[in-house]
This record gives sequence, structure tokens and C-alpha cells, in this order.
Amino acid sequence: MSDERRHRAFTLIELLIVVSIIALLAAILLPNLRRARDQARTVVCRSNIRQLHLANSSYALENNDLYVPAASDMVNGFGGRHRWHGTRLADAVDPDPVRNTFDPELGPLAGALLDGAIKACPQRTEFVTSGAANAFEAGCGGYGYNLYGIGGRFYAAGWSAAQVGQGAPFQLGWWTSRVQNPAQVVMFTDTAYRVQSGPSGSYLIEYSFSEPPWSVEATPQGPHERAGEPALWWLSTPSIHFRLGGVTYVAWCDGHVSGEKLSTDKVGSRQWQLGWFGTLDNAAFAPVPTAHAATPD
Repeated sequence: MSDERRHRAFTLIELLIVVSIIALLAAILLPNLRRARDQARTVVCRSNIRQLHLANSSYALENNDLYVPAASDMVNGFGGRHRWHGTRLADAVDPDPVRNTFDPELGPLAGALLDGAIKACPQRTEFVTSGAANAFEAGCGGYGYNLYGIGGRFYAAGWSAAQVGQGAPFQLGWWTSRVQNPAQVVMFTDTAYRVQSGPSGSYLIEYSFSEPPWSVEATPQGPHERAGEPALWWLSTPSIHFRLGGVTYVAWCDGHVSGEKLSTDKVGSRQWQLGWFGTLDNAAFAPVPTAHAATPD
């Protein structure tokens, strides 16, 4: 009997061969598994951002062909209670983080979204979401809306100075029929915001606006893009996040989704995968050329 047991046992050499084969197979398969995982995340991200476009288009159909405002009461309190992605209880800084946090199920797009909530980007990003000062944009899923060109009316002319001061450009979204080149105007992108709390204390939070390269001001005469006044001062803090293999996904106003690579950054932003794609101007964010700004109704 002992001879039979000895005969059936694996030798050390046989075990080493088996282990080597397993290690070789793992080395071959793991890169493919990573690629498959990354492709799956890409598919989910594209689907999420396309759903946001569809929800915004549905909102417009029910609201006189106006896109959802990005932050209709932004000038109130410490930034208002209402965003495109949710509503919060507090209209001033509250010690309770829950009251400062936007609830996506109470947002204006909730009725047009699956399960009534915005799906979070599948890419694992270490967003800080706790604390009254940190969580103010939690709930947008890591996606940002074109505040100036689609979620607001900064590119409209004809405001009075009083209207601008009262926040009129925030109150309504842009007209769907007045987007001149829908295939070339951004609606949503992947976003994040870097909070700088010290040399070694910076971190990312969710951020619900896709910032264009240059600061935009609404004036009675039309939009004023502060390009180059001087460049480092008026160049926006980038919020477009290239977290999916160096790519950000963009939902354009005509409904197509594309992956865009980072082309320009601001000092210190590239290491956080933050910057802009395309040329360093606001053309992809403006619903109309600046020289042909619309007049508000």
C-alpha cells in the first residue's frame, strides 16, 4: 500500500513545473483581463454620459425647448440649493454635511434617468465626499455640465446690468434651437476638481461643471471671454478629468459621445489628469460664435 501511495504522489519537480505553467498563464492572461476591465469601464462611462444627454434632451422637450439650468440659484447663499444633478437642504453653510450635499434623486433630471439617480463613473477615483466643505458637489457622479454655454446664458446679449448682477444668466438653460453646431458643442464631460489644502494635502472632489479654458462673463453687450488678460490669471482652473486611460468622454449636443485626450493643462494640473482637449479656446463650449450672441427672451 505504501508503494502505491509513493507512486501516486507528485514529485517536487512536477509541482514546480505546474507552478511555472500557472505563472506563465497568469502573465499571459492578466494584461488581457486588465484590458477587458478597462474596456468594460469605458462602455459603462459612455453609456452613463449618453444617458445624461438623453435626460437633458427629454427635459428640454418638456420645458419649452430649454436645456436644464446648471445652477439656477447660484448667486444665493453659498452657491444656491439647486444644481442640474440634485437639490440640497441648506442654503447657507451648515455644520451638518448631509444638509450641504446635493441629493441626486431630487434633481431636475431624475425623472428621465434610470432608477432616478445619476450613475457614478465606473473608474475608481478617490473622491473626498465627507465634510461640509468637501461634499458640496457629491452626487453628480463625476460628470460635469457645460455651465456657460448649455446650462446657462452667459453667451446671450441684451442683459441689463441689474439682471446680470441678480444672476439672470444662471436661471435658465440655453435654447436647443439656438445651438448653431450641436456636433461641436460640449454638453457633459468627465470631471473632477482639485482642492489645494497644502503642499501635501491636495485631493479631488466631485465637480458638476465642465470648465472651458477661459473665464466667461455675461455683460449687457454679450459674453466677454477673458482670454489672455493676462493668460495665467484668467485661464480657468481645469475640471475636465482624463481618468479613463488618459481620456475624457464627452457627450456633445447632437448626442454623439467621443473620447478626447488631454492637450493642454494649467500649472500643476496634469499630474492630477486635469486639463483641456482640443485648442486652447472656448469654441467647443460656446453655443454660438461670440460675435453672434443671442438675445434673451
